[in-house]
Amino acid sequence: MSKRESDASDFVPILSSPTSPHHQEEEEENANKSVAMYSTRRSSFEKKMTEVMISQNMNNIRFSEETNDENQIIIGDQQVVNNSKPTEIVHNNSIYCTTNIINDGKQENTSSLSSSEPLTTTTIANIPPEIRNRIGVLPPLANKSPSISPLQPPERPKIDYSKLGASSFEKLKLIGKGDVGKVYLCRLKSTELYFAMKVLRKDEMIKRNKVKRVLTEREILATVDHPFITKIFCSFQTKESLVFILEWCAGGEFFRVLKKQPYRCLPENIVRFYAAEVVLALEYLHLKGFMYRDLKPENILLHHTGHIRLTDFDLSKQSVQPVTPTLVKSFFSSEKQSKVELKQIQESNSFIGTEEYLSPEVLSGSGHNCCVDYWTLGVLLYEMLFGSTPFKGNTQQETFQNILHNTVTFPTKTTYPISKQAKELISQLLIRDKDKRLGSAHGIADIKAHPFFKDINWALIRNEVPPIIPVLKSKTDTSYFTQYKEIPQDEIDEEEPMKEGEEESSDNPFKNFRYQTKKDLNSFDEK
Repeated sequence: MSKRESDASDFVPILSSPTSPHHQEEEEENANKSVAMYSTRRSSFEKKMTEVMISQNMNNIRFSEETNDENQIIIGDQQVVNNSKPTEIVHNNSIYCTTNIINDGKQENTSSLSSSEPLTTTTIANIPPEIRNRIGVLPPLANKSPSISPLQPPERPKIDYSKLGASSFEKLKLIGKGDVGKVYLCRLKSTELYFAMKVLRKDEMIKRNKVKRVLTEREILATVDHPFITKIFCSFQTKESLVFILEWCAGGEFFRVLKKQPYRCLPENIVRFYAAEVVLALEYLHLKGFMYRDLKPENILLHHTGHIRLTDFDLSKQSVQPVTPTLVKSFFSSEKQSKVELKQIQESNSFIGTEEYLSPEVLSGSGHNCCVDYWTLGVLLYEMLFGSTPFKGNTQQETFQNILHNTVTFPTKTTYPISKQAKELISQLLIRDKDKRLGSAHGIADIKAHPFFKDINWALIRNEVPPIIPVLKSKTDTSYFTQYKEIPQDEIDEEEPMKEGEEESSDNPFKNFRYQTKKDLNSFDEK
């Protein structure tokens, strides 16, 4: 008996063979009744299965452009329904969708809509093929490999990483440019993976004495692995250019988020969330032995998930080997909590950073360590809360004098309420003497233990819904970046590639620049 006949036998009674004309008429009549009964049952079964599939599909509907309900935010395969309408942060023709975070950083009550239990393989196997086709149910997979899971990501095409070069990527749009290069949105050919392509001109790097900087940036990016730091996919060079292929962050610079706000500032609860993510990124860099030295809103990117990514490490410095943390008692809690103590990184005397974010020790040339990042964190907090930097003067010289001699003050009138704890944290981070600055004794742990962050769950913040989520039309939406009219040219594709042995030649100032990540491709396609 075939599988299809076996399935039908569940619905049709088995008939005995006829023995007489009278019995034959009776059996024919019974057969007709059975067929009618089968048709009725089958129709009822089809209707029931259709209702099940409709219910199943409704629970899996994704948020789309046509959705008019602005209260919905999609997280993976779940819907989170906010009890109140989210704030809309306007950016040019785009909107940042913000969730409401209240009560000192705690999220409003949300409820997850759990989907109905999916059909089991046994149930699907019993559905006749013609009904499957009608209601859209796929036949069950053959159980060839028990390890196969529907949750596993799709297989990516095999790529020869050793041959990755400019021709491996399709440039889609120019999204940034500076004095030594340009940044493009690009796609890895034969995939639907998108990256930021940072192209630097070798001659300009040499002329501006930035060779060491770019090699430092490549080394740091290849060394670090943190959810709030931009990931590198690969780096390579041609005769004329150096190329970084980096994680694509469609939300653009955090500076542009601030720039588009009324009075260029954000509510304290939103500032607390993003400051906490910055703190975790800095803590990781310091544990690895790096000083960041260039913290500012322009160097914070917003990922399409709404979380941040630190970027641009050309001003960063590695002074010593990675630090081994030790445990000490917290000063800020009545409970005896433990925290990390870091020995300060070897001091540097280089004058480096962004004008309004420079620390007193950098300006005076007295030598600086990772406490320079605590100063810039204080300036960043001030700018996010008050809409301007604390020591800005009418001229560069006046700004420098304010940094060296003035104590931070706070406006009496503010756009949003500012807590006493926020002002205390900023004041302690902007102490001119780096040896008395918050964090100088026990590192980032002192900052994390401050009452301003008391409601932050440091271990789980990565899994929280961010307060600002970019609204994107597609994976290639660049509306949160400066819009350039020029079309990406193919000049880099036409550049002569480096010949075998040339990259590692002692005559090449950029030798050892090539890099390829060992991460799975799917890690660059975060949902």
